Amino acid sequence: MQNLFSTYKIKNLELKNRVVMPPMCQYSVEKKDGIANDWHYLHYVSRAVGGTGFIIVEMTDVEPDGRITDYDLGLWSDEQVPALTKIVEAVHSHGAKIGIQIAHAGRKAEDAAEPVAPSAIPFDENSKTPRALTTEEVKGMVEKFRLAVRRAVQAGFDAIEIHGAHGYLIHQFHSPLTNKRDDEYGQDLTKFGREIIEAAKAEMPADMPLIMRISAREYVEGGYGIEESIEFSKAYKDAGADVFDVSSGGEGQIAAWGRPGTHAAYQVPLARQIKEALQVPVMAVGRLDDPILANAVIGNEEADLVQVGRGMLRNPYWTLEAAKQLRKENIVPKQYEAGF
Repeated sequence: MQNLFSTYKIKNLELKNRVVMPPMCQYSVEKKDGIANDWHYLHYVSRAVGGTGFIIVEMTDVEPDGRITDYDLGLWSDEQVPALTKIVEAVHSHGAKIGIQIAHAGRKAEDAAEPVAPSAIPFDENSKTPRALTTEEVKGMVEKFRLAVRRAVQAGFDAIEIHGAHGYLIHQFHSPLTNKRDDEYGQDLTKFGREIIEAAKAEMPADMPLIMRISAREYVEGGYGIEESIEFSKAYKDAGADVFDVSSGGEGQIAAWGRPGTHAAYQVPLARQIKEALQVPVMAVGRLDDPILANAVIGNEEADLVQVGRGMLRNPYWTLEAAKQLRKENIVPKQYEAGF
């Protein structure tokens, strides 16, 4: 029977356990050049030492104005590759695998002088009104994603995640709330995301998995739900997505009637429904910090991988503690055995 510490393989990605560190922005690029620094190195490598099977580097952007803030990581330049390669090699040396999330913030780019989006609709009353991308600019944006993925492959990552969730640019294109275009990218709301997936796959080795992160439900009036997200996810699967990272929300200020659950595992049912409808591997996320609960999600086959976010921010050795609590095989580094 599979459990949190079962091995897992998809394509060439072989994981020693089902524990995933999700992408969580650190806002720590002090030089504002998009280049990873000592903070990022220590942050990610410590979780590899801590037993995590798969680490996903935070939202890394395809152009300077695609960042949420100017303190975010980027992959729009070859100069940003070496620092990421150093992280990848160190993570590998401690037995973990590592992916990276490629993204563009769209209208949620807080520090951009003029954010861009599918349509000129601001995120909220306190946000800048974005400029709607022209059709040619949209095609150019696909190319920027392609080049960022190319650099990620050069850096040695084991998998690529495309960020299509949380109200960022790809999400803005496939949501009827934010895409009011009358061109080809408005007539087919999945076209932008599909083209990015296809461009990414063209740059990736055939045996490297591509992960698509989605918001499976929107928490605002008129927002889409699980049935709609199943449909656009089918389009993304057909375009080449191998795994779905299932989250929710992020597209606007949450209306009181649509507030997401605050209970443990509140998003797991969404992941399970995507898994069942598409027959694809899924990653679950959202208040899964309890090892017994995380283990149950895997054992009950609700998801294939479990992401532990806040718990791993609090404790880089969450996975070691979970193994001890669940009485799984000893995975503690010999240097730390006295502590366990």
